[in-house]
Order: sequence, then C-alpha cells, then structure tokens
Amino acid sequence: MTSEVSGPVHHIGTDTVEAVVRAQLARAMGGRRGMVEAAVPTITFTFCYIFTKEIVVAIGASVAFALLMLVVRLVQRSTVQYVLNALFGIGVGCFFVWLGGRNGGDESEQALAYFLPGLLYNAGYAVVMVLSIFVRWPVVGLLVGAVAEDPVEWRQDRQIVRLCTHLTWMLVLPCVLRVAVQTPIYLSGRAADDADPYVTALGIAKVAMGWPLQLAALAAMVWLLARNRTPVVSDQG
Repeated sequence: MTSEVSGPVHHIGTDTVEAVVRAQLARAMGGRRGMVEAAVPTITFTFCYIFTKEIVVAIGASVAFALLMLVVRLVQRSTVQYVLNALFGIGVGCFFVWLGGRNGGDESEQALAYFLPGLLYNAGYAVVMVLSIFVRWPVVGLLVGAVAEDPVEWRQDRQIVRLCTHLTWMLVLPCVLRVAVQTPIYLSGRAADDADPYVTALGIAKVAMGWPLQLAALAAMVWLLARNRTPVVSDQG
C-alpha cells in the first residue's frame, strides 16, 4: 500500500507508519519486563487474599513486590516508569478499598473494591478511543504524529487515517472484552452475602485478561502492520 502527502519531507528516523507504530507500541508497553511488572502486583494481591483472607496482608505483599522491582530497576539504572505505574495502580486500588471500608463493607467487599478502578479505567479508555475514531483522530494516529515534525500532518492522508483507525479498534477490543466479562462478576459479588468467591474469580479474570489479551491484540496489530508499507511523508516533487 502506498500513500503520498504533499509537502516537504521530514526526517523522523523511520520511513513508514508501520515502523513508527511498532516502535511506539513497544515503548508504551515496556516490553516483556514492563508487562510482567504491571501484572505482578495484581497476581500477588489476588493470591495473597485467596490464601489469607486478609486485605492488609494482600495489599502489603503487592506493595512489597512492587518496591522490590523498583529497587532492582534503580540498581540497574533502568527506567522505573512501569514500576511506578504499578505502584500508582496499587495506590488507586487502596483508595477504593478504603472507601469500601468507610462505607461499612467487610473485608471481602473491600477486596472486591480493589478491582473497581481497573474496570473504570478500561471502560473510560475504550470510550475515549472510540470517540477518537468517530472524530477521525484515532489514538494510534496521535502516536504517529508524536514523532513527526508536524504532529497533525498524518490526517491529510486518508490511507494513514484508515490504517490508524483499524489499529485503534484493535486496542479497543481488549478493553471492551475485559469490561464485558469482569463487570458481571463484580456486580454479582456486590450483591452476594459472601464476596470472596467473586474476588477470586475477578482476580483470575483480571490476570488472564491482562497482558495475555494485550499480547493477542498486539499480535493482530503486528500482522496488519506487516501487510502494509505506508510512508509517513513523501515528496511529490
């Protein structure tokens, strides 16, 4: 697939939209290590709570693992961005746990509340991405523009907009699937006398639908990107 955009050539280090998107996605996800660092706190919280039924122990263990990963990053002098993201997520989850306790919830209901921010995040992220598609500013296009001299020039080319729209839909799908599967579990736990089984189910669903589902979406995006070669800009002259 070829595409031309009038105007001067801008040197940005890569010559195709596909190359730009691959590089930006790899940077955003942090590679395999970044995805593991994002998943470990949730896995730790879920299984600690399953075995101890103690919300404080579960939160303490997840924080301890996150801090350990942070120390390793600092010792290696590598980026701490993904560990800090995990700690921020734990902090938000703890805030919702606190709200659950303040409203009179028992420990199982507080543990259930720990997963609510993830549901809200996925729902909000999906809405924002779908809106970006409808207004013809797909999120992936913004990633492309972020490395170009003119951050909005990509919108002048229908083929680039179409490609970025397809790729953005692939990012929307995991969020929609997570919300569709996990929301009924959360609501059932809220309505149940004993929320513990639902905490377990929600924790397992969150882990199973976390980076594995993201990797599946990424694989689909790579497949689409491998089929095309769309220049970021080209000189008609």
